[in-house]
Amino acid sequence: MNLLLTFLFFVIPTFSIAQTNETKKVFNVNYASVIMYHRFGDSRYPSTNIKKEQFSRHVNELIKPKYNVIDIEKALLAINGISTIKDRSVVITIDDAYSSVYKYAWPLLKKYNLPFTLFISTDVIDNKIPGYMTWEEIRTLRDHGVTIGSQTKSHHHMFKLNKEKIREELSISNKRFIDEIGSRPKIFAYPYGEYNLEVLEQVKLNGFVAAFGQHSGVAHKSLGMYELPRFAMNEKYGDMDRFLLAVNGLPMPISDLSPKNPVISKNPPNYGFTLSENIEPKNAIRCFANKGLKTTTRRLGKNRIEVRLNGPFSKGRGRINCTMAGNENRWRWLGRQFIIK
Repeated sequence: MNLLLTFLFFVIPTFSIAQTNETKKVFNVNYASVIMYHRFGDSRYPSTNIKKEQFSRHVNELIKPKYNVIDIEKALLAINGISTIKDRSVVITIDDAYSSVYKYAWPLLKKYNLPFTLFISTDVIDNKIPGYMTWEEIRTLRDHGVTIGSQTKSHHHMFKLNKEKIREELSISNKRFIDEIGSRPKIFAYPYGEYNLEVLEQVKLNGFVAAFGQHSGVAHKSLGMYELPRFAMNEKYGDMDRFLLAVNGLPMPISDLSPKNPVISKNPPNYGFTLSENIEPKNAIRCFANKGLKTTTRRLGKNRIEVRLNGPFSKGRGRINCTMAGNENRWRWLGRQFIIK
């Protein structure tokens, strides 16, 4: 039975985060740092592009012995508590199937035998939009072991759609994948990292075993298998300092996240969560918001964290990132993206 089938058919009744003893090497953990890219060497779009020299430095770091670059199925088995993986395990994901993936990223990753997952929205491939890969190229990647994931039919802002339209986006793209590569993906990435609870539920009902957003953090099950984070890399946020923080990151296991729905009507949100009792060492936690907003972070009792902003998010998307120092200059990291109605 292959890894994905194992993931689909085994049910784990309980789950506990395998905590690192950060004073020594750990080889049995159930978390991973998931890295996200889009374009490569296309400076016209700096917010979704990584420079070739930046990406080359990332790869040169990842081939060092202390890292464990694994395919997404192995990572999900560990995150779901079915197996364990090495500390500093890293998953590489790439969104949107731009031509530069095939022309530049794949040859470099193949050279060093680094697995990756490609998330695709099918319309741009079907419509042969310039700058995107072809189905033939996607089949070539599949034949060389690249995992293919779904990013819907049209890469729509999914939270804006009604239930029927959400289902259409998922079912039509699934059919196109079957037609073109012989199977439908089991792993999903929300377009723009945007979703609400209805979108999440429909992704689950359509047979996907896990889904990823675009909020920063180390992936582990306490966040939910359909709200897994990824560290987005681009020209501005792809420098080596941030990359090293990401690939050496530690999880911040939590419960009782509020608000549960990332699409918010109350702006700013009353954001809060409860830290796991098992986090060691118990250092101070600091939270930061984007767009120049200031935060006040309070610890209520032993483990409850409440975060308040000094003003509302502007229209669009807002983010809050919380960090906690670990040992050996490593950081626990928890991110949340909000969509403002």
